[in-house]
Amino acid sequence: MVTGARGDASTGTGADGIRIEAVTAELLPTYRDVRIAALIDSPRAFWTTYHQASTRTDDDWAQWMESGPQAWLALSGGSPVGTVGLWRGDDQPGDEITLIGMWVATVARGTGVAERLVRTALRTASDAGARRVVLEVAHENERAWAFYSRMGFRATGETGTMPWDTSVTEEVMVLDLAPGP
Repeated sequence: MVTGARGDASTGTGADGIRIEAVTAELLPTYRDVRIAALIDSPRAFWTTYHQASTRTDDDWAQWMESGPQAWLALSGGSPVGTVGLWRGDDQPGDEITLIGMWVATVARGTGVAERLVRTALRTASDAGARRVVLEVAHENERAWAFYSRMGFRATGETGTMPWDTSVTEEVMVLDLAPGP
C-alpha cells in the first residue's frame, strides 16, 4: 500500500469529460470489471492472468484493496476507460514505488487518458515521498514503450520474464521524480 496516498478520491474532470477517481470500496466492483477487461484485451501485458483474476472472490478483491496497491480509474460519462496503480514491494527502498496495472480501453487510446492516469499516479507517488518510480514493460509492447519514454521513463537494462510465460520478456524502466518543495 502507498502510505498516505489514499486521500483525495478524485482528480477532477478534464475538458475532455474524463474523470480520474481513486478506487474505493464503492468503485471496487467497477475496478474488478476493468481489470478483467484489461486482462482479456492485453493478456501478455500483466503479471496476473485472466483466470487468476476471474476466480477471485469479492472478499479477495476487498482484501486486495486493503493491503494491495492504490489504483485509479479513468471514467468517461461514468463508464470506465482506463486504470493504473502504484505498489511498493517489501524489498523496495522507501523512496521507490512501482507503477502497475496500466491499461486504457481501445476507444480511449490516443486521447490523453493514459497521460492523465500516469500523472495522477506520479503526483501521488511524489506526495507520498517517493523519489523514483519504476515499472516493467514487455519488449513486445511497442506502444507502451513509446508512451513511457514520452513520459520521461528510461530503460535500465534490467530484464525479466512474466511468471506465467517466460516467452514474454520485460525490461525495467525508471523515472526519477523531482524533489518536493
